[in-house]
Amino acid sequence: MAQWNQLQQLETRYLEQLYHLYSDSFPMELRQFLAPWIESQDWAYAANKESHATLVFHNLLGEIDQQYSRFLQENNVLYQHNLRRIKQHLQSKYLEKPMEIARIVARCLWEEQRLLQTATTAAQDGTASHPSGTVVTEKQQILEHNLQDIRKRVQDMEQKMKMLENLQDDFDFNYKTLKSQGDNPPNSSPICSELSQDMNGNSQAAATRQKMSQLEQMLSALDQLRRQIVTEMAGLLSAMDFVQKNLTDDELADWKRRQQIACIGGPPNICLDRLETWITSLAESQLQIRQQIKKLEELQQKVSYKGDPIIQHRPALEEKIVDLFRNLMKSAFVVERQPCMPMHPDRPLVIKTGVQFTNKVRSRKFNILGTNTKVMNMEESNNGSLSAEFKHLTLREQRCGNGGRTNSDASLIVTEELHLITFETEVYHQGLKIDLETHSLPVVVISNICQMPNAWASILWYNMLTNHPKNVNFFTKPPVGTWDQVAEVLSWQFSSTTKRGLTIEQLTTLAEKLLGPCVNYSGCQITWAKFCKENMVGKGFSFWVWLDNIIDLVKKYILALWNEGYILGFISKERERAILSPKPPGTFLLRFSESSKEGGITFTWVEKDISGKRSVEPYTKQQLNSMSFAEIIMGYKIMDATNILVSPLVYLFPEIPKEDAFGKYCRPEAAPEAELGDPCSSESIRRF
Repeated sequence: MAQWNQLQQLETRYLEQLYHLYSDSFPMELRQFLAPWIESQDWAYAANKESHATLVFHNLLGEIDQQYSRFLQENNVLYQHNLRRIKQHLQSKYLEKPMEIARIVARCLWEEQRLLQTATTAAQDGTASHPSGTVVTEKQQILEHNLQDIRKRVQDMEQKMKMLENLQDDFDFNYKTLKSQGDNPPNSSPICSELSQDMNGNSQAAATRQKMSQLEQMLSALDQLRRQIVTEMAGLLSAMDFVQKNLTDDELADWKRRQQIACIGGPPNICLDRLETWITSLAESQLQIRQQIKKLEELQQKVSYKGDPIIQHRPALEEKIVDLFRNLMKSAFVVERQPCMPMHPDRPLVIKTGVQFTNKVRSRKFNILGTNTKVMNMEESNNGSLSAEFKHLTLREQRCGNGGRTNSDASLIVTEELHLITFETEVYHQGLKIDLETHSLPVVVISNICQMPNAWASILWYNMLTNHPKNVNFFTKPPVGTWDQVAEVLSWQFSSTTKRGLTIEQLTTLAEKLLGPCVNYSGCQITWAKFCKENMVGKGFSFWVWLDNIIDLVKKYILALWNEGYILGFISKERERAILSPKPPGTFLLRFSESSKEGGITFTWVEKDISGKRSVEPYTKQQLNSMSFAEIIMGYKIMDATNILVSPLVYLFPEIPKEDAFGKYCRPEAAPEAELGDPCSSESIRRF
């Protein structure tokens, strides 16, 4: 089954994540219209080969024309208009940059595959029945039980309010009837005393006294039911307060932390559906109780007496329910999707001045009002919630006397300055006005894309070490991290954009780069300067600059090989010698260069005629732009002792024939004797 068709069959929670993948850069309509053709193209290769990207882009425009003709025959005016608009947008934006659209499409297709894999895994684990795709904990089961109990108590209260209204109507009718007959209720009862003050002083017959006794009993029952209701309402509001604290202090806080983790590559378990269901259920119960409290006021205005419990307790009940509802609405106004530039979907919270970025806020039942606003509506949501997505926001730097930086710590570099994007709105509900405010996670604003690596490092460090929502002064004194924390985040940088995270052995090699030799790195502390600012020993660049360029190399040039597990990547020289020594000649492994700042990959093989191993100078992005790494390996040759060109590469470690591993990634027209340039010369070979 085609990938797009499989996606359409997923649950709503997964479809919601799917919708977030698409924007004006690559509209979902185009994905739908041309699904089979789009899935048949090698976008990953096009993203790294300009000539192929140009060919694919022009073919894409041709496919759009053909689809347009079909809509023309079907007389589908709307689709014709949309497709013509999409084509014009693509031509204006990508005609001179075809590799850019290829990267976007490749990224979307890969994210789709990840989504399908996540859904399949969730179904196998038995978690598909839960909206967030995670197992419901015992604490959450208790929370759901408490919400059900609140709903039941609110409905029971509704029935008691009807009983109270009926009882009061009966009393009111009998009282007015007795009064109209000129009879005067007795003053002996403190409950009836005030009601009898306006009666005349006629003598009372036995029948009248009997009616008055019945009336007094009715009023006593009315008073008793009123007291029962206000007491139970107070208890119900306390139960709501308890559940609300669980929702906002625990569940919502946990969701916000998961969102932070997802922003830096962690598990994408940030669906709001279940949390929204809980909050909506509580809000509906609160609104129903508020109506019941207003009903009490209406009943009290019709009939009241000395010691009336409604007069005594209703104001406090009203104040409490308004306070609960106000706080719940403030908590429910959240940034569902953090600021992100469309061209860098895997690195949110870094925004370049002059470049558009997207942002989305979400709540339930209110509109964003005022100037420069967007109305929240249900069209931008799949589940009935109100949301507003700001797709075309742009930052412009405000110039001032200190070089363009306002209210910032002069000791911080630009990529360490944190900023907040704040959203404000007003809610009007049944005469109640609520001012709402929420804000994004701290963002880093850059003016040049070359600042992206350091800016992303700041985002990683902040979200790894704190869940403080507004600590924009974090980098004035950045806390240290432990190796365990850093290792997890580093692995996420690979697993979030590829199919493989880092193994323990690979992480150990990275730990040694950061901390030096050690028996056990667990618990070792790493400073911010060590991670990102200071140069590594014997190098002219920092650890993060080196690693970030390797991540970029993997994503753009050797993704398929990495996903296959063919690249050991991070491995110490000692470990390399240990695993290659017992192998037959021609066995080779792939590893990342330790000396290339821009990111490089090389291979080391067991020499045939000489005891030892050899390696080539690393291949960098510039060289991989002209030929794929798989083709380089397949065509690599050196001159043997008899001056004959031979391939020293036979088996990929541990023992995979070279052709089986790399042949499928070579184009049929790629000749084995493809021009390899300097890496084939003797000067490029190093002996260990």
